[in-house]
Amino acid sequence: MSQSNIFKGTMMLTGANYLSKVLGLLYVIPFFALVGDAGGALYSYAYNPYQIFLTISSLGIPMAMSKFVAKYNALEDYQTKQTMFRSGLWFMVVTGVITFLIMFLTADWLAQLFVPESGNFQNSTSDVAFVIKMVSVALLVVAPMSLVRGYFQGHASMGPSAISIVIEQIVRIGFLLIAAFVVLRVFQGTMTLAVGLAAFAAFVGALASGATLLYIYRKKRPDLLRQVERSKPKETPAKRDLYQELLSYAGPFILVGIATPLYQMIDQMTFNRAMANIGLADVSESLLSVIIVYGHKLVIIPVTLAIGLAMALLPSITEAYTQNDSQRYRQYISQSLQIVMLFIFPAAIGLSILSDEAYGTFYSIDSISYAGSILAVYAPVSLLFALFTVSASMLQGVNRQNFTLISLAVGLLIKLSLNVPLITWLEAEGAVLATGLGVMTAAFLNLAVLYRATQFELRPLFKKSLLVVILTAIMAIVVLISRYLVGLPFSGDMTKWQVSLQLFVPVIIGGYAYLWMVYKTTLLERLLGNRARRLSKFFI
Repeated sequence: MSQSNIFKGTMMLTGANYLSKVLGLLYVIPFFALVGDAGGALYSYAYNPYQIFLTISSLGIPMAMSKFVAKYNALEDYQTKQTMFRSGLWFMVVTGVITFLIMFLTADWLAQLFVPESGNFQNSTSDVAFVIKMVSVALLVVAPMSLVRGYFQGHASMGPSAISIVIEQIVRIGFLLIAAFVVLRVFQGTMTLAVGLAAFAAFVGALASGATLLYIYRKKRPDLLRQVERSKPKETPAKRDLYQELLSYAGPFILVGIATPLYQMIDQMTFNRAMANIGLADVSESLLSVIIVYGHKLVIIPVTLAIGLAMALLPSITEAYTQNDSQRYRQYISQSLQIVMLFIFPAAIGLSILSDEAYGTFYSIDSISYAGSILAVYAPVSLLFALFTVSASMLQGVNRQNFTLISLAVGLLIKLSLNVPLITWLEAEGAVLATGLGVMTAAFLNLAVLYRATQFELRPLFKKSLLVVILTAIMAIVVLISRYLVGLPFSGDMTKWQVSLQLFVPVIIGGYAYLWMVYKTTLLERLLGNRARRLSKFFI
């Protein structure tokens, strides 16, 4: 696959993920206005376990299917690829049903883990159990739908996944906001019912996405069948052997896909109890909602680029590795790590500097007093999550996927062991710091093993990363000065539009300054190729 096609696929899928994340951020603004901190915490109690059950239901097979398809396409064994796709689809239907039943039936037990019955918390265990049951229904649809996305991505066809991601998000958000508004504002219903229907929106969005993928597959099916007819005659392996191969790819995807929810689950199980022990039970859920819902929505936006890179580069790295083209897969690895630094590092630093303004603009000015400092500490963790995601994907591409289980386990162990002590010492910021230390360790271990396995060039990576750090430092100074100048005319209590002005003006000025610098230093062109030249008219 050419570098041009890799970049095109990456940008298409990344664009869809970014649009999805932006929509996911924007909907939280009216959602916060409707349900507040307590409703956000209640929603997260159900949605994080749902993400974990979703990944368990798929067993990592959708992403593994991407690798499987890429491999057998490279071998021109299209019959084996198609046989495994049909079999895997039925397998996903069965696992979806099983995990739905498990999550639905254990909802009461999970609720007691998150919100102890004894304690002055805003949500009750029965509220949490109801919302968990509502979101569990989505497991019936999402697992098989995800497999189809992996199938298309294995063909280096990112369009179907990109379209379905956007449609799923639009339908989910539309249903979520309408349902919450109607329950709370029209019928004066309970917060629990409103949040329960908001969680159920995951099922509605998945139905829309699944219908879209089915339509696209039916259009492409004649071409795929003709490809099968051209398959090189080979003895088709037994299905047991094929499943063994697929599951060997899939195992690491299970936990890597739920790395973030697992870190958040540790917070959900320990945060409220730790805060209650230091006498802060009354504000615990408000602070928790910043960490795992509202603040997380802002932090995760830079990580989306890394996720797009990981999903788009995996088939290409697998193909190059299968063909023993070491120069090509080393190039892909080095290039993607440099792109992560180029875009995510300055975004993380910028968000940390403007944390008060960002939270006040998107949510509530009244919440800045406690949420701004949490977001400032949380923002740099986005780079660590990005490095972990991309490095884990690369390890899977070069058949070192088993190590990702070890690195993730080490990171989670660090998080689990440090979470309560750091919360006791630093309150909410302690939970964020524990997450950062855990993810940083896991990412470093992945990169160390990846280097040992591929010997990708370190010198260009270090040189370009150092340049990115220098340019980001200059950008940070520009942002600080811009924020100060914009805030000079203001005095007294800040209004919503004043906070927004102090956010968007420095973002525009700082962002332009950074892109101008990376363009003038030719860093942008060296990483993105000829496409960077199209930006020349903006940086004269």
